[in-house]
Amino acid sequence: MTMILPRRRFLTGLAASAATVSLGGCDQVVQNDSVRRVLRTAERLTMTTQRALLSQDALAREFSEADISPVFRANGTSMPTGEAYAELVDTQFRNWRLVIDGLVAKPLSLSLADLKALPARTQITRHDCVEGWSAIGKWAGVPLGLLLQSAGLAPNARYALFHCADEMEKTSDGSGQYYESIDLIDALHPQTILAYRLNGQDLPVANGAPLRLRVERQLGYKQAKYITRIEVIDSFATRARGKGGYWEDRGYEWYAGI
Repeated sequence: MTMILPRRRFLTGLAASAATVSLGGCDQVVQNDSVRRVLRTAERLTMTTQRALLSQDALAREFSEADISPVFRANGTSMPTGEAYAELVDTQFRNWRLVIDGLVAKPLSLSLADLKALPARTQITRHDCVEGWSAIGKWAGVPLGLLLQSAGLAPNARYALFHCADEMEKTSDGSGQYYESIDLIDALHPQTILAYRLNGQDLPVANGAPLRLRVERQLGYKQAKYITRIEVIDSFATRARGKGGYWEDRGYEWYAGI
């Protein structure tokens, strides 16, 4: 862990510097070429170093309850638009389902109650936003690896792609639907969970209710919110603009390790 923390501070500082050039927050697009070069360099450095020097199961730092931030800011969208999501909120997500399909032997469709009945993991970790701020929260949810193993991964499975209820913007190519992806190394990591609780309470809407991803060794924009479907795939090259995520399609780097 002594090697992870300096790198975490270094990359958060890089991201904050990039934000001063072209970002007003986590939700704006990286347009400046120099910023893109910095982020590409950081991506190559962190992915190569993490994968070469650290165990696949090496844990991100966990904190005590005394360290929990008084307020956990909402990054990105704080309430998806549209009647379908509003109805889910009004009914306390009774009719919401999580679908897991794609390159699996046994596709799953699970209610929120189904997920809460499964073995859970609780962890107190720090969320680092590309904008430069951070917050510590206590998350509880089901390990993603447990669900993927229950579904039965195909031999050619490589990535978990998260489809979300959020529509950030509708562009001319129709790519406004939010999505994100991680590889199976991170998907099967013990701290990668689908969180339905934050700080002892049901996950607030602003923080991604009813279910969000926590992949603790990566920056905040990888933590997909409002998840409705997890599709197991062998490549994301043909999805949307082919970069592996909504923000990645608009200039962010796919691997955001810290």
